[in-house]
Amino acid sequence: MIGTRISPAPVPNSPQETAVAVGLAKPDPGSGTAPAAAAEERQKLRKHFSRFDILFFLLCTIVGVDTIGTVASSGAEAFTWLIILAAVFFIPSALLIAELGAAFPDEGGPYIWTSRAFGRLAGAVNNFLYWVTNPVWMGGTLAVSAVTAFTTFFNDGKDLSTPAFYVFTLVFIWVGVLAAILSFDVGKWIPTVGAWSRFVLLGFFTLTVAIYGIKHGLHGFGLGDFSPTYAGFVGLVPVLMFNYVGFELPNTAGDEMTDAQKDVPYAIFRSAALAVFLYGLPILGILLVLPTKAITGLGGFIDAIRQVFTVYGGGVAADGTVTLSGAGSVLGGLAAVLFILTVLSSGVTWVMGSDRALAVSGYDGAAPRGLGVISARFGTPVRVNILTGVVSTGVLVLAHELTDGSAAKLFGAVLGLAVSTTLVSYLGIFPALPVLRRKYPDVPRPYKAPMPWVIAIVLTVLIAFASLQLLAPGLGSDWFGPDFAPDGWAQGERWSYLLTEAVPLTAFILMGVLFWALGAPTRAAGSVVLVHDGVTAAAGDEPAVDGHGHDEGDGQTERE
Repeated sequence: MIGTRISPAPVPNSPQETAVAVGLAKPDPGSGTAPAAAAEERQKLRKHFSRFDILFFLLCTIVGVDTIGTVASSGAEAFTWLIILAAVFFIPSALLIAELGAAFPDEGGPYIWTSRAFGRLAGAVNNFLYWVTNPVWMGGTLAVSAVTAFTTFFNDGKDLSTPAFYVFTLVFIWVGVLAAILSFDVGKWIPTVGAWSRFVLLGFFTLTVAIYGIKHGLHGFGLGDFSPTYAGFVGLVPVLMFNYVGFELPNTAGDEMTDAQKDVPYAIFRSAALAVFLYGLPILGILLVLPTKAITGLGGFIDAIRQVFTVYGGGVAADGTVTLSGAGSVLGGLAAVLFILTVLSSGVTWVMGSDRALAVSGYDGAAPRGLGVISARFGTPVRVNILTGVVSTGVLVLAHELTDGSAAKLFGAVLGLAVSTTLVSYLGIFPALPVLRRKYPDVPRPYKAPMPWVIAIVLTVLIAFASLQLLAPGLGSDWFGPDFAPDGWAQGERWSYLLTEAVPLTAFILMGVLFWALGAPTRAAGSVVLVHDGVTAAAGDEPAVDGHGHDEGDGQTERE
C-alpha cells in the first residue's frame, strides 16, 4: 500500500504502554479507530508525574476540609456512617479504580473508560458532568470556605464588603486556574504543598483538641448517639460519597505518569488509608468540642479550630463568643492560612484532572475540537483551563447575587449542586470495570479487582440511591419530611427544591449531548490507530492484537 508518512505516536516499549494503544485504538465498539487529532495532541504531553506526585495529588483530591463541618453537623452518627461507608464504598471503589487505572492508563482516565465501555455519546455526557462540577464547586463552595476562614481569623468574623469579597474570591479562583495552566512539573507543587498543609492542619488540630479536653473537658457521647438511622443515611451518605470519590483523578493525566502500571495501585491504597484517618480524627474532634446544635456546614470546622486554639491564648465568653489573643491569635492565623491552602489545593487538583478529561474528549470527538488542544508550551489544556475560570467566576457572581450575599446560603446551594453532578457522573465510571473486562480480556492487568461485577453493582446502586435522595430527600419514606428536608426548606417547597436540583442536572446532561454532536467533525475528519513500533497508521491499517497486548502487524506507517 502506497501512502505518506504521518506523525509518530509515543513508542509502546512495554505491555502497559501497548495497553494504552489498544485502549485508544478502540474508542467505540467495533470501530477500531481513534481520531487523527488524538495522535497530534498526545505528542505534546510530558511525562513527569511520579509515584509520590500521584500520592499527594490523591490526598488533595480526596481529603477536603470544606465539607467536614457539614458531616459533623449531623452529630455522632456521622462518625458511624463515615466508617460504614469506608468499608462498603470507599475501599471497593479503590479496588475498582486500581484495576482500571493500571490497565487503561490513557490520558483522560474516566472519560476513556466510560467511552470505551459504552460509546462516545455516553462518555461525552458523563464527562461533561464530571468536568462541570469543578468550576461550580470552586466558584462557590471552595471560594466561600476560603473567605470564611479569612474573615474569621483576620477580620474579627465580620463579612467583607462586596468589592472586597469579589477581590478575594476572584484572586482565589484565578490563582487556581493559573496553577492548572502551568506545566505539570510546576503546577504539581500546589498539590504537594496542599498535602502537607492537610497533615499539619489536621494533625495540629487533633493534638490541640486533646489539650483542650484535658484543660476544659469535652462533650460526652452515649453509645446511642452513634446509632445509624435512615434519616442520617439519607442526609449524610451523599456528602460522604462526595468526599470519598476521586481515586480516578490522577489517571486523567495517565500519559504523563512515569510508571502508571506500578504507581497507580500504590498511591490509591496508601491514600485510602490516610484519607479515612484524616477525615475521622477532625470530625470526632469537632464533635468532642462543639455541641451538635452549634455546628454549621460552612463554619463548623473553622469554629472548632478557633475554640480549641484558646488553649494557646484567649477565651470563651458566657454567651459562647470566642476571642483569641497572643499565641492563640498567631496560631489561629496560621491555621487559617493552612485551611485556605488546603481548599485551594483541592480545587486545583480537581481542575487539573477534570480539565484534562474534557480536553481528551475534545480531541477524541466527544466535545468541540477547539477544547481538545494541548498547549505545546505548557503541555496542559489551556483553553479548557480558561473556560473553567470563566465558569467559576460566573457561578460565584450569580450565586452571590441570588443569595443576597449570604455566605451560608451560597455555600449550601452550590454544595448541593456539586454533590449531585459529581455522583451522577460515577454512574458511568463504576460499571465500566466489568464491561471492559469482557470487551478487552487480553489487555494486561497488573492488578485485578476481586468480584468485579459485585463491586460494580454495589457501588452503582449506592451512587444511584444517593443521587435520587439528593433530588428528592426522603423519597420512599417521608419525602421532604422534617427529618429529611434540607435546612431552610419547608415540606410544602419540595417541588421547588426538586426543580432547583433537577433543572441544572438536566441542562448539564443536554450540554453533554450537545458537546458530543459538536465533536462530529472530529470523528469524521479521519482516524488512526497506534501500532506496536510507535507510529501512527491509517484506520485501515489496524494491526491485530495478540493475547499479550502486542500487535501482530508490521508497524508500517501509511495513509491510503
